[in-house]
Amino acid sequence: RKVMDAFQTGLEKAKERGLDLSQIHSVASFFVSRVDTEIDKRIDGLGTDEAKAARGKAAVANARLAYQAYEELFSTDRWAALEKAGANKQRPLWASTGVKDKAYSDTMYVTDLVAPNTVNTMPEATLLAAEDHGEITGDTVTGTYEQAQADLDAVEKLGISYDEVVQLLEDEGVEKFEASWNDLLKSTEAELKRLAPSKG
Repeated sequence: RKVMDAFQTGLEKAKERGLDLSQIHSVASFFVSRVDTEIDKRIDGLGTDEAKAARGKAAVANARLAYQAYEELFSTDRWAALEKAGANKQRPLWASTGVKDKAYSDTMYVTDLVAPNTVNTMPEATLLAAEDHGEITGDTVTGTYEQAQADLDAVEKLGISYDEVVQLLEDEGVEKFEASWNDLLKSTEAELKRLAPSKG
């Protein structure tokens, strides 16, 4: 919600400055498989049958509830005014959609997250699996919010804190992106030095 709000705030500022809103595009990126990986690890630590029943449900539930928030925030009067001025909706982007657990369908994070105006950044193996045997039956997100909330509630009832998990994943994600950015800067600087004409 904060990311989507920030996008709309940015568009409002751009509109005030007279910029062409139709030229501004954005996605809001949500990790998918990492949610199940972390929560399933904690579920497996509990070892009960009740806990096992909650495996592999949190990631899809989390993404679906994010889409519910997207639907809400892009159906307000605030958004209508921006859209009238030519703004494009920010699109939810499902990231990390390769299935890590072999017990699950290898297309789960594709077929269970089909919805209008979304982006799915599948790794190649997942893309090929979806092409080969993924069953795309239309929108599998809209109208699933009650069940999605129930799935996350079931995890909380096991004593696994959703807030703690998503904060950990956010911190790890930022750390990984920061490390990648620093690596990119170093390699770019090294290449620029290599290509620079030598003095002398």
